[in-house]
Amino acid sequence: MAKSAQLGLQDAASPIMLQLIQFHDHAMVILTIILTFVSYAVFALMQNTFSARLILNADTVEIVWTVLPAFILLFLALPSLRLLYIMDEVNAPTITVKAVGHQWYWSYEYSDFKTLAFDSYMIPTEDLLPGQFRLLEVDNRMVVPMNTEVRVLITAADVIHAWTVPSLGVKADAVPGRLNQIGFSATRPGVFFGQCSEICGANHSFMPIAVEVVNWESFCNWIKHFSVSD
Repeated sequence: MAKSAQLGLQDAASPIMLQLIQFHDHAMVILTIILTFVSYAVFALMQNTFSARLILNADTVEIVWTVLPAFILLFLALPSLRLLYIMDEVNAPTITVKAVGHQWYWSYEYSDFKTLAFDSYMIPTEDLLPGQFRLLEVDNRMVVPMNTEVRVLITAADVIHAWTVPSLGVKADAVPGRLNQIGFSATRPGVFFGQCSEICGANHSFMPIAVEVVNWESFCNWIKHFSVSD
């Protein structure tokens, strides 16, 4: 869950997000080393104009500062490409949920169940209960079981939206007439919030996403309760 004045990323709730955080830390270490070295070099050269003149005219130095960045980019590019490949793969999903973006709410269809579909609207501020989060709570959460591969098919009914849940490490555009696919497996129970991340109109800020992760027993009870209420 995000916190006030937070500078870092949200705590990971899926293996993908955990790897994204690790890659972020890996990249930041490399960038910090580069910034430190370049700052030292600039300061040192400013102090000694004669040395700067020699370095600027040295072929060896030019080769080094051309080849070295290429190696550094490899250390950034290879983990990044690996992560992109992992995020693009959806392996044998147990549950499939279709998320459809509307102006301005989300609707969900559970493809594995015949009659399980509902709309998810933001709860107005005046209707919030104590402990609920303004602009994030919805009347119907998307419920999924823990430690289960979930596939989400994402599209839109009107304009382009984006289905995004930072703690789960998932984000995909919802494009009218197209289906985008993402997958995730939540490693801990809880409610994880997201928001539409594509400017889609006047109420773009008022179509949050709430994913509730529960154990299998609670998920089955939710399915039964939903079927009975229908």
